[in-house]
Amino acid sequence: MALKVLTRVLGAMAVVMLGTLAGPAIPSASAEPCPDIETVFARGTFEAPGVGGIGQDFVDALRSQVGSRSVGVYAVNYPASTDFATGVDGIRDATAHIQTMATNCPKTKMVLGGYSQGAAVMGFTTADAVPAGIVASAVPAPMPPKVADHVAAVALFGKPSPQFMQSVGQPPVAIGPLYAPKVIELCTPNDPVCSSGGEWAAHGQYMDDGTVNQAATFVTSKL
Repeated sequence: MALKVLTRVLGAMAVVMLGTLAGPAIPSASAEPCPDIETVFARGTFEAPGVGGIGQDFVDALRSQVGSRSVGVYAVNYPASTDFATGVDGIRDATAHIQTMATNCPKTKMVLGGYSQGAAVMGFTTADAVPAGIVASAVPAPMPPKVADHVAAVALFGKPSPQFMQSVGQPPVAIGPLYAPKVIELCTPNDPVCSSGGEWAAHGQYMDDGTVNQAATFVTSKL
């Protein structure tokens, strides 16, 4: 019963927030085959296909800080719905794209990112092992260790806490050890998705409180 209530709350909240969070759809593939930097971003729940509002702000902030270097964008393809089990579709899609880029564009530095459910998707994408209790054949295998050499940084906005993941029947998000030193996690105070706070409005403030610029500065320092 608690999960059903939570799902209704998230659905209602997402409808209210959609107008401010959803940005213009962005093509999934980079226009340039091998850009200097490739941003792979997973949008949050109920955001329109593309990278979402927070993802777009992050890309814009990053582009403003990297000078003349080209920045490609890949929007992770997954439902981003309150059927949280379908997040595995995003993990599968992100994993495939990252490994393809590492093979075909070895000089490109990749930046991984995600917001809310998308942050969970991207966190699991970096994992070095299948979470306990999950059937290995039902999820993508962890990426080969050498792929981490092609990833410069990871930016996660509002990553769901272990308590939140438990409430939606999913394992806690695990960041792989090869990626952990490259990760910045940003959680707005009182955001109930990533903290013990209870202000749902806080979950939509990442575009307004300077965190996207903070993340872009961190990522630029790793490039």
